[in-house]
Amino acid sequence: MSTASSPRVLRRVVDWLPATIDRRVRVLAWLSFVAEVLIIGTGGAVRLTGSGLGCPTWPRCTADSLVNTPEMGIHGIIEFGNRTLTGLVGILALAVLVLMWRMRHERRVMFVLAAVVLGGIVAQAVVGGITVLTGLNPFIVGFHYIASVALVTVCAAFLTLMYLPAGPRERVVPAWFAGLVHATTGVLALTVVFGVLTTGAGPHSGDAAAVQRNGFDAEVLEHVHSWPGYALFALTLVIVVLAWRLQLPVRRWATALLAVEVVQIAVGLYQARNGLPELAVGVHMVLAALAAAAMTVVVLRLKAPAAATRTDARDTVAAARR
Repeated sequence: MSTASSPRVLRRVVDWLPATIDRRVRVLAWLSFVAEVLIIGTGGAVRLTGSGLGCPTWPRCTADSLVNTPEMGIHGIIEFGNRTLTGLVGILALAVLVLMWRMRHERRVMFVLAAVVLGGIVAQAVVGGITVLTGLNPFIVGFHYIASVALVTVCAAFLTLMYLPAGPRERVVPAWFAGLVHATTGVLALTVVFGVLTTGAGPHSGDAAAVQRNGFDAEVLEHVHSWPGYALFALTLVIVVLAWRLQLPVRRWATALLAVEVVQIAVGLYQARNGLPELAVGVHMVLAALAAAAMTVVVLRLKAPAAATRTDARDTVAAARR
């Protein structure tokens, strides 16, 4: 290919990229979100099957091999499979970012969110390597999970904005209701953090041979973890009741959040009373990410595009004040 033809090829590629949100963006954005949730599940499988050191070093699987070897058994397969999925997650995130290129000015927030996801995946790969090199330090493992949940929320934010028109947004709920939702978000974050600490104090250290725990009393932390969990449920229940009574736009998403929390509490009680079975713990981890994603949607739906909803927003707030 000649040097003169290179700009033309580049121009064709740029022209092929969407100028508005289209099917390509929607499909890849959803795939990226699903992959982010899935890798939490596979990461949990690594930990819960004792495969955290299935590949004993990083970035190679062993000192002599980039991939797992037959001698490493099932633990090597699980750990290397999780590492491989990281590559797929990164490719999907990169594809979304590239597709947003022509919209980087009109949809600046979405472009930034796509960039954050891609950068976060790269950083997470490094953190994952550090967890291996430190012999699965429970605090680093916990941070690794929290960062994964954060990436799920960023993907959820991208999906939410993807279905809304571009432009300025304004609040469509009363200020006190928005404050209640934000406070509930803080309680959810606290619940996740205590959940991570509880897991780090329990039997699922991440490797069958190398057991590292964070030094806290697991039984005490189980109770401490439940306190913000029940507070979260109570606050969400209040939000749902108020949202439906005031006919606020967030009512359906708030209900979805409550439904996830109900299942999450049921799974949490089951695992606590049945010796922390691996599958239940894994489901609990994934549900926490889905709860965080649903909460993200609720927070973003507190506002709506100003041009399209100014009149409805004023009527809603006025009705809520009566």
